[in-house]
Amino acid sequence: MTTRSRTRLDRVRASVGIAQLALQQIEDDLQADDIDPAGLAAILRELIEDTDQPGGLIAAVAQLVTAAARRAAQIEPDRDGDASCPLHEAAALITDNAGQLLIWAARALDPQGEAV
Repeated sequence: MTTRSRTRLDRVRASVGIAQLALQQIEDDLQADDIDPAGLAAILRELIEDTDQPGGLIAAVAQLVTAAARRAAQIEPDRDGDASCPLHEAAALITDNAGQLLIWAARALDPQGEAV
């Protein structure tokens, strides 16, 4: 592994660590004793549709996996899709399945809440 690759991996590890801390804070908020259905629905909606990142956290994760898929397609030894196809599928599942399920849960908890 080259020094450049090691530095890149170190940056990725640091970024993942930061993301894990942020997600832990959200998990702590989800476990708060005073959270009600509307509050939980609002948090779920934030994961789907955030004002800072179009599409919210779910879309950002799917975009990250899609970027990995595109790169895998470029560097796969046989260009046969053994790596890139599962990554594209994972991105689609994140967006289509996870995102839609969060929307349904938010609506079930708070039907009068903001439309996503």
